[in-house]
Amino acid sequence: MEFARNVTSFAFVSWLPLGMAVILAAGCASVGPDYAAPRTSVSKDWHATLQGGLTARETNPEVLAAWWTTLDDAALSRLMERAAAGNLDLKTAGARVREARARRGTAQAGRFPTLDVTGSAVRNRGSEETGSGKTGSLYTVGMDAGWELDIFGGVRRSVEAAEADLGAMQEERRDVLVSLLAEAALNYVEVRTFQARRAVAEANLEAQDETYRLTVWLFEAGLGDELDVAQARYNLENTRSQIPNLRAGAEQGMNRIAVLLGEAPGAVHGELATYLPVPDIPPQVAVGVPADLLRRRPDVLRAERDLAAQTARIGVAAADLYPKLRLSGSIGLEAFSAGSLVSSGSTFLGGGPGLTWKIFDAGAVRRNIEVQSALQEQYLIAYEAAVLNALEEVENAIVAYAEERRLRESLTETIRAAQRATDLVREKYRAGLTDFIHVLDAQRSLFSFQDQLAQSDGRAASNLIRLYKALGGGWTSWGQEAQDQFACGEEK
Repeated sequence: MEFARNVTSFAFVSWLPLGMAVILAAGCASVGPDYAAPRTSVSKDWHATLQGGLTARETNPEVLAAWWTTLDDAALSRLMERAAAGNLDLKTAGARVREARARRGTAQAGRFPTLDVTGSAVRNRGSEETGSGKTGSLYTVGMDAGWELDIFGGVRRSVEAAEADLGAMQEERRDVLVSLLAEAALNYVEVRTFQARRAVAEANLEAQDETYRLTVWLFEAGLGDELDVAQARYNLENTRSQIPNLRAGAEQGMNRIAVLLGEAPGAVHGELATYLPVPDIPPQVAVGVPADLLRRRPDVLRAERDLAAQTARIGVAAADLYPKLRLSGSIGLEAFSAGSLVSSGSTFLGGGPGLTWKIFDAGAVRRNIEVQSALQEQYLIAYEAAVLNALEEVENAIVAYAEERRLRESLTETIRAAQRATDLVREKYRAGLTDFIHVLDAQRSLFSFQDQLAQSDGRAASNLIRLYKALGGGWTSWGQEAQDQFACGEEK
């Protein structure tokens, strides 16, 4: 009972200043600047002319979130899901989010008191020359409590910084996801482009082989020239020589896709080796307005969170200019024998407030505040640069996409004319009404135009992918909460 009364008395005396300090702390504002998001003015319209199916309509969030579905390619959609599930860079970014979340918890722990329990049993023997020379024991059980009051907001600012750091890491992971999905789709389109070019080469190889056999037949019949045979042969072999490089390009692209999925090279060959055409682009694409980028691009959002974190760190540094108040107390039992620990006379207790204040540090604290302020300025510049970079990427993607569509239309008409010219000149050569050089030129031109169209199809699809990436599409495809749980393995 005596021990309980002592504890109650100690609690009242020791924690009375604590309650008063809490009230005082609650009324104190945090030192350092309060963060305000930067105001960035952007044009209400894109500088580039929207043509080739591009419109300024507001982008559909669902379409932008899963932009690859606009290419209507089931194989591509399956690859997107596998990339999000297995990519190693994305897993690393998820680990960084978990790290930032743990650091936030560490910062939040500074708001609360600490409580330590100690116990010891010491047996010692004194010196006969300086003491009694007797052997004795000392048993101690105690509890220590301490709390550094956050009167000037240093801890609160550190929590703000940790919260902003967590937000920055989440945006970084989303940025990795945006880049990953775009990279996987670009490699997929590259594979299909190589396959399309190979199909064009093989089709032309078959037509050129027929022409070669025709020149041989005419030469053997005495109706042709050996020069025609030689020219047809080198034209045939020149086309054949391009196929190995196209096959190698497709193989390398498939290996790259496998690595992006977090799998070994060769893992996707079975499903991609069969030729499929380059995904066709939709007739219209909504790009919205420039202001949308500031709310959607993960790299811009991360730059803003980095700025917020650094602003809070100025307050953390500024708090070192002011005194720190710490409340501490201890209570326990101490006796020379274990059986006497529970006696009324074995109780010890103590506690009270403590104050520390740096009154001289040769200007180190103020210099640190200057350092943190200079870093804030750098992060502000980095944010502005991220905004400009985002605008530039979209403007360039708009121009590239629109111009490629115009090029495709021209190439399509060119091929129609070239195919007609090739058919006509071949019939005339068969009838002996023209020289073989005209057949050779027509076939070379047709093959070249068809190969250019296959490449243009690939560039058009790739430019659409880059446009969606520049618009910040892809990271919301599975929902923000689902992504946090998927990448981090835990609830937010």
